[in-house]
Amino acid sequence: MAQKQWAGTTYGSGGLHKSLIWTLRYIDVRFLYLFASIFVVPVCLILNDSRRTAYRYFRDRHGYGRIRAAWATYINHCKFAQVVIDKFAMYAGKKFEVEVIGMDRFNELASKDEGFLHLSSHIGNYEIAGYTLVSERKTINAVVYAHEKASVMENRNNMFTKTNIRMITLRQDMSHLFEIDQALCNGDIVSFPTDRFMGQAKCVECTFLGKTAKFPQGPFSVATMRGLDVLAVNVMKTGLVKYRIYVTPLQYDKEAPRREQLRQLSRAYVAELEKRVLEYPEQWYNFFDFWN
Repeated sequence: MAQKQWAGTTYGSGGLHKSLIWTLRYIDVRFLYLFASIFVVPVCLILNDSRRTAYRYFRDRHGYGRIRAAWATYINHCKFAQVVIDKFAMYAGKKFEVEVIGMDRFNELASKDEGFLHLSSHIGNYEIAGYTLVSERKTINAVVYAHEKASVMENRNNMFTKTNIRMITLRQDMSHLFEIDQALCNGDIVSFPTDRFMGQAKCVECTFLGKTAKFPQGPFSVATMRGLDVLAVNVMKTGLVKYRIYVTPLQYDKEAPRREQLRQLSRAYVAELEKRVLEYPEQWYNFFDFWN
């Protein structure tokens, strides 16, 4: 399970992040895209093991040939660089064209008294959902990792407070569970990442892209303990400055035994995740052996 743990930290120092935000106030993001694809990504491919895991992902999970897998690995890293640039561009005040598919379902659940869950993974650019899926009636509580850079957390806070979003940091002492419980008791929304582990978390096993993979059980347990409605939310980059948000209800039998509910919900989520990954294979950003 150790290979699935993640530091939860954006690369770079606080000073570098601030410089990037300042720069993005005055230049087009597409200039940085070009710079990253020519000068940054090739160096990263040489120095980082991410090239190996990405290459195996395209070879083994998508069945690409050697040349196609190598090219897809390069494009995958370029798109990841663009997503990181876009995140800081938003901190700098830049706007992107965003299309939402399924907004009616989000609004329907947001109008009810009961809370509900968002489930997401490290594909596309989920953070954009925090500036687009906004509810006046409910606070969205985004579960995030505790060890993120202070500069990133500060900018997230500055942006999120404008859209009625607060962050709940995952902590080793498990105190975040009380905040999650309180948010749901208040009838609010909780957003979970579902593809990264912290510590020795319990897992569920599902067939994903043709091979068994482990997913953290926590988000599915929270939903089934309370019989909550659940939305899968995936934000995919569809153009240089365009994104599409897919909001998909996940169905499971809330009257079934608890173990069966966990099985149904986890498989419903993984099926939706697989659908998006097959549609956007180069926007998979788990740079470790996810299936190990």
